[in-house]
Amino acid sequence: QVQVLESGGGLVQPGGSLILSCAASGNALSINIMGWFRQAPGKQRELVATRDSRGTTNYGDSVKGRFTISRDNANNTVYLQMNRLKPDDTAVYYCKAGATIYKEHRWQYPEVWGQGTLVIVSS
Repeated sequence: QVQVLESGGGLVQPGGSLILSCAASGNALSINIMGWFRQAPGKQRELVATRDSRGTTNYGDSVKGRFTISRDNANNTVYLQMNRLKPDDTAVYYCKAGATIYKEHRWQYPEVWGQGTLVIVSS
């Protein structure tokens, strides 16, 4: 089973930039998609960005044009470049790794989540 670990969160001023990193390990060859989701206080978790092993990306509407996801497939590491940050970007950012495995005589597609890293955008 894969494990993921996020890093890079912190305090940044509005309009600033920040880079988040997420490294996956354990049965890494089974990972087919990695991405970022976020959850602000009192709000539901929402999509930030995902990227699969073929390079297909998907972005949430609120971050399009400002955030960029990239992935090092060889190392199963995904990055999130966040630019022109806004106060409403403040949230806990969670890394997700989606795997394809054969378990209990059938194919399964588990999702493994990291513990999250806090991003605060404030002056």
